[in-house]
This record gives sequence, structure tokens and C-alpha cells, in this order.
Amino acid sequence: MPTHEQLSDRAELTDLVARLGRWLDAGAEGDATDVLADDVTATTPGGRAEGREAVAAQARANHDVPTLHQITNVLVDLDGDEATIGAAVTATFAADGATGGRYELAARRTGAGWRLTAVGMRPVYRRGV
Repeated sequence: MPTHEQLSDRAELTDLVARLGRWLDAGAEGDATDVLADDVTATTPGGRAEGREAVAAQARANHDVPTLHQITNVLVDLDGDEATIGAAVTATFAADGATGGRYELAARRTGAGWRLTAVGMRPVYRRGV
């Protein structure tokens, strides 16, 4: 049976994944410190980037049209102050169609709460792109 702390961590990490989707839907504008760790890396169909500012710049460049990220089936594996997270994602781009795939995320507990340290997206399909 999971402990209260483990359940709390899982809820916070699930919220973190939702905040990632909301941030991307807003064109990756605003303060990324609510979602990304300083040393985050991203490997997505849009390229590879290292560090919060570079990941945010890559996200802005790849989300320059209205988008909607639908994220489901979030599975969290905890290991102390580290976590891996898998989820299904469909990203619909207003002008280009949709990409569906799997998020492969990693997170670390920081003084400000859980933050993503790795963002990976493995496409499963593309429609209209």
C-alpha cells in the first residue's frame, strides 16, 4: 500500500505533467521555472536541447501556432527524490494536424517542488503533418 507521501508525490507529479501541457499550449511563453529544472534536457520531434532556456526556446519555436496537448495514462515510478513518468500525448497543431506519441519524462524534487529534468517524446503517428 502506498504511503501518504508517495500518494502526494504522485499527485504532484501528475500535476507537473498537466502544467507541461498547459505551458506548451500557451506557446511555451512565460516562466518555465514552474515546470523545468535548470539542467533539463529535451529530445522531441522538434530537436534536442539542454538547459532550461534552450528547452524553452525550442518549445517556443515548435509551438508557434495554437496547440492543444491531451495527456492521458500518466504512470509515475518513484525512487526517492527522483521519478520517471510515462504518458500518452496527442498534440494537435491548428495549422498542421496532430502528432500522437508517448512522453518519456524524468523529474527531481527541488526546493521549489518537483521539476522535469528530461522531456522525451516518441511519436507513434502523425496526421496532416
